[in-house]
Amino acid sequence: RYWIGLVAVVFSSASRPFASTSACRASVSNPEPSNEEPSVTQRLHHIKNLFVLPVPRRLIPAVFTLLLAGCMGYPKTVTPVQPFELDRYLGKWYEIARLDHSFERGLQQVTAEYSVREDGGVRVINRGFSAADGKWKEAEGRAYFVRGPDEGYLKVSFFGPFYGSYAIFELDREDYRYAFVSGPDESYLWLLARSPTVSEALRERFVQQAQALGFDTDRLIFVDHQPQPAG
Repeated sequence: RYWIGLVAVVFSSASRPFASTSACRASVSNPEPSNEEPSVTQRLHHIKNLFVLPVPRRLIPAVFTLLLAGCMGYPKTVTPVQPFELDRYLGKWYEIARLDHSFERGLQQVTAEYSVREDGGVRVINRGFSAADGKWKEAEGRAYFVRGPDEGYLKVSFFGPFYGSYAIFELDREDYRYAFVSGPDESYLWLLARSPTVSEALRERFVQQAQALGFDTDRLIFVDHQPQPAG
């Protein structure tokens, strides 16, 4: 018998850091990246916010897998850092730069705060100020390591069972003061830091390295962390 499967494609505050794509499936058997496959952006290009798909009920999980496969990967040019120490990564990070997506559009003073969950995962609190709405916006998610706690490669969810990848490919190994982060493809990129400003040398290195890895650095947005005037 055929059932009507309602598939919601929701980009809910995803990365902001740690939520690159919340429309990704919960697990993956082979998360290795491959340039042979179409990107996440290409896969979802023709999918609207909600669509109706007639499939047998037993095949609905497979449909999710086919539609969203690749969300747990990362660009082939990127290598997650190893070793990685979660305890040193926890705490508050400031978003210095990003590639724009609808879930962060118009947000300034963006931060991400990470803490340990009771189940051993990572609690993610993303926060940013919308000047257009005149208010702060906040989203809470959860993250888990994909292959092991010694590698900077996690899956993050801000919506139900759907996860997107979070790959740290450059990290200040000495003090954990900055991180370069990718999502499932080259359209997701962030520069995070422990302070709201970084040196010009670090900004330039981030741009040059990201460009060499295939990211469109001309589209980078550098985040304003100036406090908004009262009232």
